[in-house]
Amino acid sequence: MIWTIKKLYYRTVQSAVKTGTKLVKFKEPKLVSGAGSVNKLLDIMKEQHIDRTLIIVSKTIMKSGLLDDVLEKLRENKIFYEIYDSVKPNPTIENIEECLKVYQNSKCNAITAIGGGSPIDCAKVVAARATNSNLQIKDLRGFLKVKKPIPPLFAVPTTAGSGSEATVAAVVTDSITHEKYAIADFKLVPDFAILDPELTVGVPQHLTASTGMDALTHAIEAYVGKNGTKYTNDKALKASKMIIQNLEIVYKDGTNIEGRNSMLVASNYAGEAFTRAYVGYVHAIAHSIGGLYGVAHGLANAIILPTVLEYYGEAAYGKLSEIAIYANLGNKNEAQKDLALKLIKKIKDMNKNMNIPLGIKEIREEDIPLIAKRAMKEGNPGYPVPKIMSVDECEKLVRSLKL
Repeated sequence: MIWTIKKLYYRTVQSAVKTGTKLVKFKEPKLVSGAGSVNKLLDIMKEQHIDRTLIIVSKTIMKSGLLDDVLEKLRENKIFYEIYDSVKPNPTIENIEECLKVYQNSKCNAITAIGGGSPIDCAKVVAARATNSNLQIKDLRGFLKVKKPIPPLFAVPTTAGSGSEATVAAVVTDSITHEKYAIADFKLVPDFAILDPELTVGVPQHLTASTGMDALTHAIEAYVGKNGTKYTNDKALKASKMIIQNLEIVYKDGTNIEGRNSMLVASNYAGEAFTRAYVGYVHAIAHSIGGLYGVAHGLANAIILPTVLEYYGEAAYGKLSEIAIYANLGNKNEAQKDLALKLIKKIKDMNKNMNIPLGIKEIREEDIPLIAKRAMKEGNPGYPVPKIMSVDECEKLVRSLKL
């Protein structure tokens, strides 16, 4: 009886959020895409009257030399920049505060994030703290806590996965409690997103695989959830098809520019979809496991995705069958269940073909109750999932992910 009332409450909250979301005008970053588009950064900054920028970038990209021409052009045009390349794979509160000091000491008036989801998420929170200095990072946790507009923010993703260049959210790790949580606010959407496939050519196979499956998770969770709209459903379907058609191609041949470009666009589409329609239990469980053990977010999502979709069962067959048809995995004459299972099998096959493990070796039996508790705290009532999960059900599901 109590569980029934709880589920009714969750659905009421989700319905109210859906109604409210429809009334909100989402900020969309100005998109610049195509091979070599990162070289347009200088012109954009000049147009925006930017003269001092903090560049938050991954060490890998800095060492690659791919930014040498861009940085030279900034110097030639007297645009000052300071480099911060110490972002952790899961940026912590301390990591972000250290980066904020660099921004403040350098007297910058803009932030440029170049890298995967971690540098972009770090940049968002640094930007929020820069103009909301009276609020600590923990004060920003949750929704709509950023009071003042952030400095100009440029996002240049170098992996096709997080879609963070298009979203309202940033994920932070508390190094003391080993808990991951989101900061979400419309003000955190970057002003410009530059999608340059040439920057993704050097991404290692394992990272190409896990980030690509991260993007697929965004698209599928946005589509099967109950808060989708015509806009988000269109973006999610397109993203799902593009990833299913291109991810294994670029995994095998990282120099395939056309495929890399398709993956960047797909990741962006998926970001546009889930920032409006939200994600689901795959993310809630992945955040919990990632915070506790440091498991890479995309890898955790890839492993958890088929198991959660199987848990949803009949509640998700209709939506999953639509994705399967759109991605040319079957036709409309087939039963919804058969089509849904074809999509789930395709996900498993993609994982197998890209050497993604079947489970997560870090999971310890004694941690499972805590993992489940944190995951359900994040997921209920926040995520408009097809089927509501209890803590006990979550424990059982997490236990099945152990290697």
